[in-house]
Amino acid sequence: MGTRRHHLAAVALTLATLGSLTACAEGHDEPSIVVTTNILGDVVHSLVGDHAAVTVLMKPNSDPHSFGISAKEAGAMEDADLIIGNGLGLEEGLSANLDNARSEGVRVLEVGEHIDPLEYTSGGSAGTPDPHFWTDPARMVAAVDVITSALGEEVGDDLAEAIEPSVTSYRGQLDDLDAEIEEIAESIPAENRKLVTNHHVFGYFAKRFDFEVIGAVLPSGTTLASPSAADLEELARTVEDAGVPTIFADSSQPQKLAEALSDEVDLDVEVTELFSESLTEADGEAGTYIDMQRTNAKAIADGLAPPQITDTPSWK
Repeated sequence: MGTRRHHLAAVALTLATLGSLTACAEGHDEPSIVVTTNILGDVVHSLVGDHAAVTVLMKPNSDPHSFGISAKEAGAMEDADLIIGNGLGLEEGLSANLDNARSEGVRVLEVGEHIDPLEYTSGGSAGTPDPHFWTDPARMVAAVDVITSALGEEVGDDLAEAIEPSVTSYRGQLDDLDAEIEEIAESIPAENRKLVTNHHVFGYFAKRFDFEVIGAVLPSGTTLASPSAADLEELARTVEDAGVPTIFADSSQPQKLAEALSDEVDLDVEVTELFSESLTEADGEAGTYIDMQRTNAKAIADGLAPPQITDTPSWK
């Protein structure tokens, strides 16, 4: 009888040990990170690789100001170890979901608040923070540092240590990108560095590379705004006076307004597409953040450089 009792006790101890090991294993599941925009999603993927499960909410070729999410994605936000967002009012359709996640105790890192944001200087958004910091690669280097720090704080030192080589590599790639775009910008004479865009999205790019944003079709920092006929007329005169040869429209937005403005101007003005607010599918021209920045810089140079320049720059 005593032998049987000892056997049962041994079985119970084994089951308890297995249960403890199972719980321990479940407690060390792969970290869960949710990223709001696909631009930051690409950056986070580049940093963490296979060391964490990354869910990107914004689909390719979407508008960050207006995209929505599914109920499943909303649930993933509330279960995440960390949510990484752009912030500064960019993700206008996600405010309720972000508040819900915060109420569940999930940390929401709004990267834009930590990279010395600029304010809009004109249009309907003047005086408010500009969320489009990614158009400046140097600020994206700062963003990488902010993200890496948050990963260490919220996900753990083990992850921070594991991704250290990829963080160092990606920062180097961003430094190279910044230098490459600076070279491209310098190929454009200073007097030609004047931008007219679909909405006010290139303020950081302009400050970093010495451009002047002289106007936007949508006189606001959001694509949800609408221009009046008077706005278009005033901008058309500005474009004429400045002799701007190209208007740059965002790839995620219809070009009708930019084309309407082009029709209003008594000059031969082209409308050129930029990938300013969303990545494309992986095999597209802007499949990664770095590809997007490089593609845009070359398109801007092609649109603004005077035709008499015949030397082929090294970035071609």
